[in-house]
Amino acid sequence: MFFRTPILALVFCINLASPLIATTERGDRLITEAGGAQGIVGLAGPDGAPGLAGAAGAQGIQGISGIPGAPGILGFGDFYALQGGAFVDNPPVAAGAPVNFPRDGSVSGTITRTGPSSFNLPTIGTYLVLFQVDVTQAAQLMLSLNSGLILDSVVGRATGSSQITGLSVVSTTTSNSVLEVVNPPGNTTFSIPPNDGGTQPISAHLVIIRIQ
Repeated sequence: MFFRTPILALVFCINLASPLIATTERGDRLITEAGGAQGIVGLAGPDGAPGLAGAAGAQGIQGISGIPGAPGILGFGDFYALQGGAFVDNPPVAAGAPVNFPRDGSVSGTITRTGPSSFNLPTIGTYLVLFQVDVTQAAQLMLSLNSGLILDSVVGRATGSSQITGLSVVSTTTSNSVLEVVNPPGNTTFSIPPNDGGTQPISAHLVIIRIQ
């Protein structure tokens, strides 16, 4: 009897505690499965270190080199004449006489006229000179610089009624040199036709371009 009473008491206590233990474990499991309230979002961490720079791209294709000593346009003048209708800028041109270009076209720089047939090149330099003149017979034209004939500038034609065109590079050695287009001495007189090939007045042009 003495040992029996404590044993019964111990069994009784275990039986009473078992439902409590089971209930606590079940509650903990339900809380875990349901999930607790969401916590506050933490502060953002500092920025990471910059990444490594990418590899350099391939080198571009090299451009084409400029032409050494290529001339530029430092000034120009376009002077012209009209022939036909109300315009008679040139009477017959005698041997040794200059052709008139009394009208101004596009001009930029310091090239100017000193008369209807003479043109001032104020700067010592190199000039590209172009001219075209219609004529009615065999004829020649050439350039004159400061009253001196430029022998390698002679151009002409033997027959027909086409234009005479000239192209020369002229270098000056003195300031304010004077340029003219002339009928070479010893040649015959020629005329510039009016309305050649149509109804409009014919033009004659002298273009002077300073290139150096």
